[in-house]
Amino acid sequence: MNLSDTQTVFWQDLGRIGYQEAWDIQEQLLQSNLRVKSEARAAAVPDSPHHLATKHHFLFCEHDPVFTLGKSGDIQNLLLDEAGLAEKGISFFKTNRGGDITFHGPQQIVGYPIFDLEKIYTDIGKYLRNVEEVIIRTIADYGIIGKRSPGETGVWIDPDIKGKERKICAIGVRCSRWVTMHGFALNVNTDLSYFNYIIPCGIENKQVTSIEKELGRQVDMDEVKGRIRKNFEEIFQLRFEALPVA
Repeated sequence: MNLSDTQTVFWQDLGRIGYQEAWDIQEQLLQSNLRVKSEARAAAVPDSPHHLATKHHFLFCEHDPVFTLGKSGDIQNLLLDEAGLAEKGISFFKTNRGGDITFHGPQQIVGYPIFDLEKIYTDIGKYLRNVEEVIIRTIADYGIIGKRSPGETGVWIDPDIKGKERKICAIGVRCSRWVTMHGFALNVNTDLSYFNYIIPCGIENKQVTSIEKELGRQVDMDEVKGRIRKNFEEIFQLRFEALPVA
């Protein structure tokens, strides 16, 4: 059995939470792992990353309506000015994740893995493809065929049929000394009208969709979260253990 088979991910469901508050929690968990790494280096702990006392965490949440812009994103992809944002009750944040602009809001599952990739594999490309695979398998449980679109991170429906391409899950991460933060946003029963106020992910002339839109009915959010956890466990060979929300 591989060492990674026995590793635990401590997961929490934060419920509906403001974007800044969730970002602060992620940052605290990331910095805690970075301190462990710095202390291990100073104490000359054996080279094997499995000796590190870092911890894998995973946060589920829903956000109040918010647009977030990645560090390399173009502000021109936000189609509302400050007054327009205020009128519609939408917050805006510039972030330190990869990717361009996206929307987070109610009935969308946002997942934030804070993983120490040194204890799994040091390959950020593989990490992103595996997160995509988690979502592809999750929506497949509902009979939805998700695919990758070459050169575009995330999960898509019909990416190879011009005019029918539609994105169901956005992915954007930050990685510091192989510790990840930020993550994915899967549209479940999401109000997709908010995406009309941005050029999602900076990609023009492509649609956004949700599980609800594809199926023509709403689905249970907790059920989807359970499927996501199961698929993360299988693909990353990690064991999820629930932590109570403080």
